[in-house]
Amino acid sequence: MSVFDEEPRRKVAHEIGQDLSLLSVAELDERIELLKTEIVRLEEERGRKGSSKLAAEALFR
Repeated sequence: MSVFDEEPRRKVAHEIGQDLSLLSVAELDERIELLKTEIVRLEEERGRKGSSKLAAEALFR
């Protein structure tokens, strides 16, 4: 490995409640985007589960 080779990027992970004081602005921005993406994913799953629940309730009425 050459001295000029870039180190492999570590996967960004965020822990709720972790100390943010050592993160740069760029790292904070990256975390914000990560969390926004995760919120969208969670909301989509909640919507799918809600639709399934309504369908199941309608079936048993």
